[in-house]
Amino acid sequence: MGMTMAEKIIALAAGVESTKAGDIETVTLDRLMSNDGTTHLTIDMYNNLKHPKIADVDKLVWIIDHNIPADSTKTAASHQKMRSFAKEHGITFYEGEGVCHQVMMENHVRPGELIFGADSHTCAYGALGAFGTGVGCTDYLYAMVTGTSWLLVPESMKFNLTGKLKEGVTARDLILTIIGKISANGANYRAMEFCGEGLHTLSIADRISICNLCVEAGAKTALMEVDDVAMDYLKEHGREPKAIVKADEDAVYCETYDIDLASIEPIVAKPHFVDNVVPASECYGIKINEAFLGSCNNGRIEDLRAGAKVIKGKKVADKVRFLVVPASRAVYNQALKEGLLDIFVEAGAMVMNPNCSVCWGACQGVIGEGEVLISTGTRNFKGRCGHKESFVYLGSAETVTASAIAGEITTADRV
Repeated sequence: MGMTMAEKIIALAAGVESTKAGDIETVTLDRLMSNDGTTHLTIDMYNNLKHPKIADVDKLVWIIDHNIPADSTKTAASHQKMRSFAKEHGITFYEGEGVCHQVMMENHVRPGELIFGADSHTCAYGALGAFGTGVGCTDYLYAMVTGTSWLLVPESMKFNLTGKLKEGVTARDLILTIIGKISANGANYRAMEFCGEGLHTLSIADRISICNLCVEAGAKTALMEVDDVAMDYLKEHGREPKAIVKADEDAVYCETYDIDLASIEPIVAKPHFVDNVVPASECYGIKINEAFLGSCNNGRIEDLRAGAKVIKGKKVADKVRFLVVPASRAVYNQALKEGLLDIFVEAGAMVMNPNCSVCWGACQGVIGEGEVLISTGTRNFKGRCGHKESFVYLGSAETVTASAIAGEITTADRV
């Protein structure tokens, strides 16, 4: 019996010839990422161990990205704890460099790796053919001190992509369409594997956007075949694959979907669930108070270019706040070089430092009671971005930017 991509990567990490869905394997982790959302809790637990140790410090990557700059003395203390521990133990540490998943993709992730991240959107790493999955503090600590963990091998769902996205339609529209189709529980503890000719038409930015949101369908991980596009990205960033795995022709999938990219239309996810998706046209005219372009899902240079193209020569609507937040310092610097940030500022947008910003709902652009936000963030749960009686809509970079101009939800072809 053949193996899926997820099964092959787990088998490689477990040192076994083969494995299948439902098996439990002890695996050696290739990398462990943690951010300031929970690292202070991991440190506290570590310090309470009888014989604390780190199995392989070279595998650890710690990133401050959720609340930066610190928004309170409590946050400052948490950052101090993280900073000091990282320095004491020689842990690779980033502060002010951007959102954790973008920093990881730019600097660390390699095809064939098995990566634990103390953040649910770690599945983004599948864009480079790596098995990334989010874990809690306890599982992270165990892996940190032993270098290993156990995994229940997930079933895999296959998404065969054909065709090409139409102009004005994005990879974010694609993944929101998929989540709406299979539901927020449709991939619970499953691997979502993407392949097909249509995949080759998608950029790495597109692929990150797709894999990143797979957890919103409950996925354990997301994986994409490694092709020339992925290899070019690796070469550009000075890295080589650990292993390039491809599913066997006789691999077993619990479900298979054939998706024609040309059939996808602009999509909006309505409050308060990511799978509450409708054609963007059904939301036309809904008044907004704030728009957000950024996050680990849509804060890359391609997203900023798309937004700048829509807003160039126009203005943000009166009484609308438009936050533009590059996903990393590298993206910020590139946007500076290309003059994109000038375009946003001249239009009346607020350009922020690279961080999670309002997607996290804690330190920038928090929305008040009754306010409406349209966002390229990852979630629109009740209270996610501020007051429990606020409303969050999710859309693409183009839709969010167009809405900021119109002062109401709309699409780029209408501004």
